[in-house]
Amino acid sequence: MPKGSPLGPGVDPALLEKVLAGDFRAVARVITAVENGAPGAVAYLRELFPLTGRCFTIGVTGAPGSGKSTIVDRIASHYRASQLKVGILAVDPTSPFSGGAILGDRIRMQSHSLDSGTFIRSMATRGHLGGLAAATADVVMVLDAAGFHVVIVETVGVGQDEVEVAGTADATLLLLTPGMGDDVQAMKAGIMEIGDVFVINKADHAGADRLEGELKSVLAIARRPDGWKPLVVRTIASEGKGIDQCVAAIEAYRQFLAGSDFRAQRLVEIQKNRLLDAARSLILHGLLRNEEAEARLDRLARQVLNREIDPFSAAEELLHNRG
Repeated sequence: MPKGSPLGPGVDPALLEKVLAGDFRAVARVITAVENGAPGAVAYLRELFPLTGRCFTIGVTGAPGSGKSTIVDRIASHYRASQLKVGILAVDPTSPFSGGAILGDRIRMQSHSLDSGTFIRSMATRGHLGGLAAATADVVMVLDAAGFHVVIVETVGVGQDEVEVAGTADATLLLLTPGMGDDVQAMKAGIMEIGDVFVINKADHAGADRLEGELKSVLAIARRPDGWKPLVVRTIASEGKGIDQCVAAIEAYRQFLAGSDFRAQRLVEIQKNRLLDAARSLILHGLLRNEEAEARLDRLARQVLNREIDPFSAAEELLHNRG
């Protein structure tokens, strides 16, 4: 935010300054506004956006039980040892009762709860497909502007829809574990192509060698448009083993991106996806802007149910009457 530039309506200068100073309470307040779609949230994001683009975002995905939370905790500790500020976003399933994250702030990450350099936030998916909360990219923007060097996004881990993490993170870790059928599941789900680093966690379990061999065989015949050859590392995250190698692999990909002509193209694609998401959100808000619009949607839904109108024509009517 350039000095002397006027702030947008609804922006509290004191709160904004605290966010830019990295004050955790202020950051949490703005993130809550973003998550809830509060009227003033976009105004803050507009002010913060020019000061973003500095943090490195790591997506961590994998099947439930693969040890994502433990890996995230260990990776965060590694970066904190280098005095880097770390943000952790744990995207949890939505509670059917409260609409909030079921698990809350992860118990396994509480070693960082009193660390002034680590900010932990649980986010609810609120029914959003792809394993990421709809507001994840905007929350990353807030943390970026607040001076966090690394932001780690841990996704729900539900399978094929996890590919969305690749559209938000600079680097994506795909966790696999021996004995869980992850090798077959990952290939069948079509998520192999999203991993920049493949982590075989719980590598002390039987079947780790076979899993690593099959994984490397698949990667050997894969051809990525950016020319990167995904690295495979083995970890026992619960014991802290292999974390140094895991972070080294992340940093190797980061250096590769820095010297790649493909990075600019990828960043453009990421922004295109964000623009489309923002446009969809605006359209949906327009469709459901008041009680009259809600009533129209209810009427059309009943007409579709009774086969009085087809869903395609109903959708066109919704869009036609959104102005």
